[in-house]
Amino acid sequence: MEEGPAAHGNIEDQRWTLARVADLVARLFRVRYTLRGVSMLLHRMGFSPQMPAHRPVERDEETVMTWRREAWWQAKLAAERGAWICFEDEAGHTLRPPKARTWAPRGQTPVIRVSGRASGRISVAGLFCVRPGAEPGRRPHLLYRVKVHRARKGERRSFAETDYAALLDAAHQYLHAEIVVIRDNLNTHISAVMRRLVTGRDWLHVIQLPADAPDLNPTEGVWSHVKRSLGNLAVTNVDHLAAIVRNRLKRIQYRPDLLTGFHAQTGLTLEPFSSWSTAGFDMV
Repeated sequence: MEEGPAAHGNIEDQRWTLARVADLVARLFRVRYTLRGVSMLLHRMGFSPQMPAHRPVERDEETVMTWRREAWWQAKLAAERGAWICFEDEAGHTLRPPKARTWAPRGQTPVIRVSGRASGRISVAGLFCVRPGAEPGRRPHLLYRVKVHRARKGERRSFAETDYAALLDAAHQYLHAEIVVIRDNLNTHISAVMRRLVTGRDWLHVIQLPADAPDLNPTEGVWSHVKRSLGNLAVTNVDHLAAIVRNRLKRIQYRPDLLTGFHAQTGLTLEPFSSWSTAGFDMV
């Protein structure tokens, strides 16, 4: 099963269903299980139905591994010298909320009244800031800016380079240290205007994430957490939506344990170099 359904002839999609597992067992072991029996067997083996994480087929795993080994090492080295590592990302929300499960009588699909307006949205730019060490002053920080778009003619529907620069300036003043910002390859992040803005800030260093690797950015965990909290949300206008999103982000700011969990999901360790043990190695 770890090879995936496609390896066993199911090329239409990548789902393991009870029927497909039953066919696989019958083909390999000459034993036919009922669907209920397959379900019980899978649970005994430690399997459960889960929502998979999607990963682009264009992703270059070798490039990602090289980034983890080299670029992340450089970021940690700068952090050891006092800098903060800040992951940058942007997310958007509209008046139409994501769907979420709710209780209802069996056989009756619940109907939730939500806004049907397509105009108006908000953008959120976030900085997820970490630094090695367990001291109170080194706990993770979440800094953000919310921008409201009212669908006016000629209005920009995302953050501009100057908006990102203002957020980084505010982070520099708040953290009182140099910043290593890690960001994706969004056109705003790599534009000539942004390069000029970065050059004029000697306390700022930029590391680009590899393509198609959002799992390396803990800010994605923040966006996912906020999105789940907005399920079936009934808002009346874009200002109401912006106030609720700010409230959700403010709650996350005061939960360092939750922020630590978001960072742990990336697999990027924050173990300081000074804690590395030389036991078991011959020193020359």
